[in-house]
Amino acid sequence: MWVAILLLTATVLGAGALVGVVPPARTTQWLKPMLAFSGAYLFALTITHLLPEALTLLPEQPHQVGYWVLAGFFGQLLLEVLSQGIEHGHVHAAGAQERGHVPLLLLAALVVHSLLEGSILVKSDGSGEVSRNFYAIVLGVALHHIPAAVALATLLRLRLGSFGRVWPWLGVFALASPIGLVFSNYVVLQQLLGSGVYAALLGFVAGTFL
Repeated sequence: MWVAILLLTATVLGAGALVGVVPPARTTQWLKPMLAFSGAYLFALTITHLLPEALTLLPEQPHQVGYWVLAGFFGQLLLEVLSQGIEHGHVHAAGAQERGHVPLLLLAALVVHSLLEGSILVKSDGSGEVSRNFYAIVLGVALHHIPAAVALATLLRLRLGSFGRVWPWLGVFALASPIGLVFSNYVVLQQLLGSGVYAALLGFVAGTFL
């Protein structure tokens, strides 16, 4: 479990740190292939592990999983409006009135998205496919965070003017998924698996990946 926590945290911090040492032109070159690969990898995990497990947990009500997938899809559209697509590596130039200010709404949307992703990472007998493929899914989430971390660090650097001031906010993003993971595995595990909540959560997060 600690390996997963360290991987999720280090991936975001490491990707953000690259912004301070790699020229923007070079970053753009590898960011697009990374986006394509991480998106394809997450889609494969969604189809082969997340959705099958959600359907297994609700065998008599599979349509409910479909509803949660739709909810996740539209929820992701809303989050993208708030985050301005930063989770996909998009960075919008800061206006004069935005310089010196942290985009709190954007950061909050990114943190919520990351928290939800971390919350499905349950390693327990009751989580079936997710538990059996735990580290493959952790890797998918970590890869998915790389473009977002680069974009967030770039945006914050443009707005705050100093890379040193970026780290606290990047740290907030880096800890979101690990907090979701810890909460699901150590705080509400029995409640999560003892009802249809985990199936709903898997469906919702799967919808955000589509």
